[in-house]
Formats: sequence, C-alpha cells, structure tokens
Amino acid sequence: MKFLGYKRPDGKVGVRNHVLVMPTCYCATVTAEKIASCVEGAVSFHNQLGCSQALDDVQYTVDVLVGFAANPNVYGTVLIGNGCEVCGIAKIAALIKERTNKPLFMMNIQDTGGTPGTIQEGMKCAQALAEEASMLRSEEYDFSHLIMGTECGGSDATSGISANPIIGKVSDRVVAEGGTSILSETTEFMGAEHILASRAKDEEVARKVLNIVSAYEQHLINANTNVRGANPAPGNKEGGITTLAEKSLGCIHKGGSTPIQEVYAYGHPVDKKGLVIMDTPGADAASVCGMVAGGAQVVIFSSGRGTPIGNPIAPVIKITGNPTTFAKMGVNIDYEASGGVTGLQTIAEQGQILFDLMCDVVNGKKTKAELFGNNEIGIPRLCNYV
Repeated sequence: MKFLGYKRPDGKVGVRNHVLVMPTCYCATVTAEKIASCVEGAVSFHNQLGCSQALDDVQYTVDVLVGFAANPNVYGTVLIGNGCEVCGIAKIAALIKERTNKPLFMMNIQDTGGTPGTIQEGMKCAQALAEEASMLRSEEYDFSHLIMGTECGGSDATSGISANPIIGKVSDRVVAEGGTSILSETTEFMGAEHILASRAKDEEVARKVLNIVSAYEQHLINANTNVRGANPAPGNKEGGITTLAEKSLGCIHKGGSTPIQEVYAYGHPVDKKGLVIMDTPGADAASVCGMVAGGAQVVIFSSGRGTPIGNPIAPVIKITGNPTTFAKMGVNIDYEASGGVTGLQTIAEQGQILFDLMCDVVNGKKTKAELFGNNEIGIPRLCNYV
C-alpha cells in the first residue's frame, strides 16, 4: 500500500508539512506562540520546562525538542530561546543538525530586540519557511516510511475489549505493510509485562521489556508512590476497571499480535520496522509527546471516558468503545468503536474501518484534535526544581 507524504532532505517522509516555531524554555513560549499564530502553516506549543531542571530532566526536555524538530511532519524549524536558559538554542540547534539537515533558524529574545523584535524577526523566518513548504508537493510512498504511535487514556471497561483490540488490528496491518507501530505506557504494562516479554523477538529484547517495567516501578517507590496501589485511577474505576492487571491486559492489546522488535528509551529515534515499545509514562500527553519525538507521524488514541488531547506536530486519531462517551464527546472523537461491545461488528471489521480512517488521515484528512487546535504536550519530570 501507499500513502501521500512529503519527502525531507534527510530521506524521511512526513504526513504533514508544518513549520515549527519552537520555544526552548518557558520564557520563550508566548513569543513563539505569537509568531506561529501569524503565519499560516506554522505550529507551536507551550513549553513549561527548559530551565531550572535536574540533569536527567534536562535530558528529557532536550530529547523532546530535538525529536520534534527532526519529526518528518516538520518542514523546518524556527528555534526561539530567551538567552540564558539551560536548554539554549546553540545546544539544541547543534543536536538538531546532528539528526536532520532540514531548514533551521534560531534567535534569542535577549539578543533580538526583546519580545517585539523577536516576533518581527521570527515572523520573517517562519514566513520564508512557509513559502518554501507550500511549494512542496506530496508524493506516494510505501508504508515502510510510516511510524504509528498507539495510546490509551481515560480507559474504561470497554477499552480492553473493544477499542484497544481494534487498534491492535491496525498495528498488525501497519507492520504487515512494512511500517512501524509503537506500543507505549510502561506503567500500564505492570501485571502484563511477562506477556509482552514472551512476544519479544529474542531474549535481549525480552530482558529490556522486563527491565523498563521494574525500573519504572522502583523509581515510583523511591518517590513514595505504589503504582500497583494507585492504579487504576479513580476515573478508570468509575468506568468499570477493577484492578491494575485488568487495565494492563487491556492496554497491551494496542500492540496487536506481532513480535516485539525493540525497546526504546523515551523520545529516542525509532529506527526499527515492526512492533516496538517506547518507555513512556502513563500520562497521555507525555506519552504521545515521546512517540512523536521518536518519529511517529500519526497516533491512534483510545479513550473510554473521553479526552480532547492532540499534539502540535502529529495528527491524533481518537477512538472510543463506549457509545455513551461518544454521545457526550463525539465532537472530539474520530471513530466510535462500540460495535465490538454490542456485537454489531467484529473486531476485525472495525480494525479495517479504523485502518482506512488512519490512511485517510495520513493522506491529509484532519482529525478532530487538529480542527480544534488541540496541541497539548507533556515532558516527563523525575525530580523537583533545582
């Protein structure tokens, strides 16, 4: 199969053609957002971090910023810094250039006439990139160029028996077509990690699966949190989920049935084909953020309770297996997947419908989150401010 995409100088293929105006820290966020709001085709986001962080947290932030600029959906980047932050533009720009040779501009607010001067200069750069991007025509590419992320949030009793197995069918199809599917949310593997490990392509990958779960649980214990006691969340319980194992067994259905080829650290570039795992938190925006930083051009996100979350760079397709949720939040949800619960459709039939919808989205159809401008991001933090 083929999809329409935009070829980048680094050989990757995007399903969107964004100009990214990227703040390196919270001081630059509003300025970057004002620049993007003035240029058609430009996107930005609210960065709450980038300074006053412990070293491990700085690395998370750096990996996300660099990964966002390198994501194939981005034509080029205008990097906006303040001038004294830990995640400075020189550092971030150098790492971006190591990952990709796409167009890049950069400026500091302290050196470019403050907010007004930076907005003026940033608009010029963003407009120049937008004009170039508008000249690029999409072409057909095979699925070996596609990376799909999978996510679930606000899970309920329908998630594990309908929506997530349907996503799993799409995952299997993407893998069969030569592409890559990412299974995420390490905290929601707990209680089912042995099942994932049994699906690893070899002992080394199986060991990595078990290690990320045990390491994450130990980190939470060190932070005085017992995830096996705190999970399921109150909303999960209200939706009918009774235990962490039940939630985890539902979560891993998003990964379909194919062997696991590799396990990646949060936000690291995904370079293997087939089903892979990324070590992400259960927090929805942060998990999606990591997969997009790793190169995912599209994300499918199930939610039994409903959520409007999107992403500034990758289209996020929302599905729910709960007809009541769809009745309340259909304006935010792209596909109502309750047929697997009611018996009106099989999981395989709905998997084909969702795959077709995913193909429409990567070929240009906008998701509900895109139409509403939902561009939430989240970057994990391990430590308190320093």
